[in-house]
Amino acid sequence: MPPALNATPQPPDSYPHALAAEARQMPKGQRTAQAIRIAACALLEDQTPQDLTIAAICGRAGVATGTFYLYFPDQAHLLDDLLQGFAAFLQARMIRAGRAHPERPMHAATAAYVHLFEANRGLMKCLIHHLDAYPAARAAFHRLNRDWIATVVRATRRRHASAGQDTLPEAELTRRAYALGGMTDAYLSSLHLSQEPGLVAVSGHRAAVIATLTTLWERGLQP
Repeated sequence: MPPALNATPQPPDSYPHALAAEARQMPKGQRTAQAIRIAACALLEDQTPQDLTIAAICGRAGVATGTFYLYFPDQAHLLDDLLQGFAAFLQARMIRAGRAHPERPMHAATAAYVHLFEANRGLMKCLIHHLDAYPAARAAFHRLNRDWIATVVRATRRRHASAGQDTLPEAELTRRAYALGGMTDAYLSSLHLSQEPGLVAVSGHRAAVIATLTTLWERGLQP
């Protein structure tokens, strides 16, 4: 098994952890491709996508440079593949969290997203700041984002109806959900990526951050 699959254990919310778990059930060739993906994830924690080299990825994965080309034409195709998978991973984890806590799904989904952002800062940096360079990943992320927003809007309308509340037109709820999603990304990006000092000073308690973001989502979707 390639060395990257036996590296320092990752947090359960990290995408490399999920990739390593999948790899255990794969044949050898697919495990090698997975090791290359995991190595790229690790390097992206400290590097921009533009600085990522095939030599560094292969060195981290413990494979020969020529082996890389058996699975990916170049690093751009690798990152496109990686970010598509990561976007799907994010969505699946958030949906699962919301369904596991039907009494307060917005809080559960927000908490999941905060944990996922913290555990995957390098990949989140790519999704938020560098996605234009990877057209397939960009299309996949936009599609998954639309699906997630639609899920939020449907759930909000059902919740309003069950509570006997008036609800807002679908277009208005959709605009609000997009705005709230952008706000959440900006907050977490400033906290975890650019580490804006004023925000860091008031965001030391993760539970408080989750509560703040959840309140904004819940109030922002009210009629």
